[in-house]
Amino acid sequence: MYDIHYWPTPNGKKVTILLEELGVPYNVVPVNIGKGDQFTDDFLKINPNNRMPALVDHAPKDGGAPVSVFESGAIMMYIAEKEGRFWPQDVRGKYEVTQWVIWQMANQGPKTGERGHFSRVDPKHGDQSYAQRRFNDEVHRMYGVLNNRLYDRPNVAGDAYSIADMICYPWTASWELQGIDMGEFKYFKRWFDEMAARPAVQKGMAVTAGPSIDPATLTPEERERLTKLLYNQRARPAPAA
Repeated sequence: MYDIHYWPTPNGKKVTILLEELGVPYNVVPVNIGKGDQFTDDFLKINPNNRMPALVDHAPKDGGAPVSVFESGAIMMYIAEKEGRFWPQDVRGKYEVTQWVIWQMANQGPKTGERGHFSRVDPKHGDQSYAQRRFNDEVHRMYGVLNNRLYDRPNVAGDAYSIADMICYPWTASWELQGIDMGEFKYFKRWFDEMAARPAVQKGMAVTAGPSIDPATLTPEERERLTKLLYNQRARPAPAA
């Protein structure tokens, strides 16, 4: 029914967690971002932003041609709405969840990703201390947002477990590498431990898509090629008329 074009990053794992929670059949289509699969013409037909994940639903509710969706938050909304679980459709419940899905997409994910990027920048590119401090602080602030949200409710969007929880969790799974002291955020820790114990979350986080690249095994030339592939991209030319 569902093809998920996927690589095991936090953005991909959001979607596989939802699919595992639903218990619906899906097929993983590997998108090896280290090899540049996300830039192929076939992939760009379903995701013009050349980022994974992307979804193709071969059995949409309207019975028509397959539907493709890109951006992990939109994918999760699409699936949850179609399957009728984890995203309430009454106006109050719907937007209680929606705002946290958008928060994750606009704040938690990008800021955490930038923190990771600037922590890995080669010293040859100059002093990164301001960027490192800025994004370390932003990630710490995001944990505070979640902690303060969770001090008086069991889940991110209230009483009910939802896609708001599923979308936030994968970006916190590496909290130690992000320099976070879990002791500072006891309400977040309670939620995190409960999420980590869910069998479907464990299954979704464990989904693979083939062997990953170990940077330690690459030659300097291969590392340079990979860096050029993944970073400092500029606009692609429009197709010829």
